[in-house]
Amino acid sequence: MGASFFRTTHRGRTLSDAYKNAVDDAVYEHGNDPYNGTISTTTGFSVLDKTKDFKASGKSLQEYVDSWVESGGKRQCFAICLDEPKVNSSKIKSKVEHVVSPGTKKWVLKYTVYSYDIKLGSYSTKGDAVKAARAHTERSLQSTTIVMEKVLEKGSTTVARVVYKRSVNEKDGRWMFFGWAAE
Repeated sequence: MGASFFRTTHRGRTLSDAYKNAVDDAVYEHGNDPYNGTISTTTGFSVLDKTKDFKASGKSLQEYVDSWVESGGKRQCFAICLDEPKVNSSKIKSKVEHVVSPGTKKWVLKYTVYSYDIKLGSYSTKGDAVKAARAHTERSLQSTTIVMEKVLEKGSTTVARVVYKRSVNEKDGRWMFFGWAAE
């Protein structure tokens, strides 16, 4: 098997996020073949950040990348940060959205039958739950569990959502990845 040189640019909150985005795009475009000649064939745990070295070199981006063409090994990936990410410096980084549903809430006791964390059914009486659990166990030869649960009779149990609140100055970073991909 051979190797081909790749170069791609992607955004992310961190170097890891940008690498993951680059790999996801490569898999989407070229498939999951371990020899497709893209960044997806590199070993992600060894992405080497060359940003400091690049800035200290005084070379142009192209000159610096060219100097590493012969140095990199197959499946090795290098990265250079082109735009630094700006993190959210706000004291409060989330907001609460309250979900108000009209009317009174009525909770009822239910007997729920589970088999290996899979919910099989919910019953009003323990007797009905036992009957269903026995039928399932005898048919599938798998153990079942009956759990008492309080369930909202109608309406939603969601009372609030907490969502991330982006800062106006926050932005993802941009990294260029390059190296040798398996082909």
